[in-house]
Amino acid sequence: MNLANLGLTALNAAQNRLQTAGHNLNNATTDGYNRQSVLVQTAGAKATGAGYIGRGVQAVTVQRSYDGFLYKQLVDAQSKGASITSYGNEIVQINNLFADRSVGITPALQKFFDGIQAVASEPADSAARQELLGRAASLVGQINDANQFLNDQRGNINTQITTVVEQINSYVERIRDLNTRITTARASATGAHEPNDLLDQRDQLLSELNQLVGVKSFEQDGKVNLSIGNGQILLGGDTVYPLRAQPSADDPQRTVLAYTIKDNTGNVIGVELDESRIKGGTLAGLISYRQEALDAVQNNLGRLAMGLAVAVNEAHAQGVDLGNIAGGHFFTDFTAAGSIKAVPGSHNSAGAPSITVDLTDVDALTAEDYRISVKRDETTGAPLGYEITSIPSGAVTPGPALADTYPATVSLGGMEITFSAAPAPANVGDSWLIRPTRAAGADLSLEINDPANIAAAAPNTGNANGDNALAMAKLQTQKTLGNGSMSFNEAFSQIVNKVGVLTQQNGTEAKATASLIQQNYAAQQAVSGVNLNEEYVQLMQFQEQFRAASKLIDVSSSLFDTLLSLRT
Repeated sequence: MNLANLGLTALNAAQNRLQTAGHNLNNATTDGYNRQSVLVQTAGAKATGAGYIGRGVQAVTVQRSYDGFLYKQLVDAQSKGASITSYGNEIVQINNLFADRSVGITPALQKFFDGIQAVASEPADSAARQELLGRAASLVGQINDANQFLNDQRGNINTQITTVVEQINSYVERIRDLNTRITTARASATGAHEPNDLLDQRDQLLSELNQLVGVKSFEQDGKVNLSIGNGQILLGGDTVYPLRAQPSADDPQRTVLAYTIKDNTGNVIGVELDESRIKGGTLAGLISYRQEALDAVQNNLGRLAMGLAVAVNEAHAQGVDLGNIAGGHFFTDFTAAGSIKAVPGSHNSAGAPSITVDLTDVDALTAEDYRISVKRDETTGAPLGYEITSIPSGAVTPGPALADTYPATVSLGGMEITFSAAPAPANVGDSWLIRPTRAAGADLSLEINDPANIAAAAPNTGNANGDNALAMAKLQTQKTLGNGSMSFNEAFSQIVNKVGVLTQQNGTEAKATASLIQQNYAAQQAVSGVNLNEEYVQLMQFQEQFRAASKLIDVSSSLFDTLLSLRT
């Protein structure tokens, strides 16, 4: 081993280090980049009579500064943060809608009952009667508009879910492609060298994918496999199983997430995922907001609309108008047959039994929805009857059994649910969805357009009597909702307070998660990040090593020239 070769090994090692340091500097701000360093070791030694003389240095490999535990902590925190952010972007909108009590439904309710009081004081005053109708129309408009805003937001969430699912599928495809490139690079490498930049790119894609939806990943044979929810595979080996955004089988107006499988004929079909299993990322935030806030707010708003209409209609029917005719419906008649529907699932079998719903007690209405399904024997699969599951509480109420006499009726939540026939074996898997109050905010309307038709007087008391209007005015403070626990104002205040609490909770979680992300990022960057000052110092050090190696070669050349001159 001569000095020239020693210098050459040092020169090569210094050059590799200089190039790697330059690569670090160039990618200091590249998302997902992990700092790289050249691992070197002695090239061994040659045995001589004077002992083992070193052969120099050699580069072993280039490794990235990577800590899988810190990376996972950061990804999990970012996934949770994305979920909280998407939830917050939605909840703040309805908070802004309901938070201002100087405008909107609260003052409209007050003005409506003030109008009734005015008619009670001056029942023959046509101006007071006309003012009451105007205020009633304004209240109806406020409730209709609020409900329409919620419907628009529901449609927007459907669109966002569809967009996010498309993005998720795109990321999974790109990760699959990187899996292939990484395994190819590893196979073509001489020695156990890792394609660091490709690994960084794959990790960055995984991080960004988790900000869309939380996924579980594990590596097998150098390839990352992905699953979602309760273990449904998104990427297995080289095969992608794309997600779908599709209408719910229970409610076609509700976009849900589905994973894809092949049926017995080889056709690809979508199977709805249990939404409670979707954790993390923008998608989970949207789904959680829809379940926890939007559904509850719209149902409660509908319950207020139904309670107001039923109570006012019942009171109005007790009086007579200026023509001494009994009062008709003041607002929409929600007690009419068909006002509440049991919507059959799109997957139901042909000839499935019919289910009808009648409102019997508005005071007993809840803000929950109900799913009716055919209960079956877990061993034989035969139908046993029906069961009713409350949504979102999950409480199960037994329905009519197979041996009961049909039509059969069940009383639940202020409703009478009537089943036309017992379930047949073909009906196993069928379901029906009841949303008692969901559409009431949109369906509420003013049924009176003539001020003379307001039934302000008690029967047989004359036009100048306002006793019935006075009785109607008392409804403002009566506990007519929530099993006698809430007045109309209190029912709306409950909606406002729920939205306010959820908004505040989201804001608190957002701050805590932002701090956690910052801490995890700092910890991860302490290991994997590029420190410009450190790289600059090392750059100078490697430059000096390069110069020293060059000098060693120069010395070798001078010694060789000296030896040649001695021979001459």
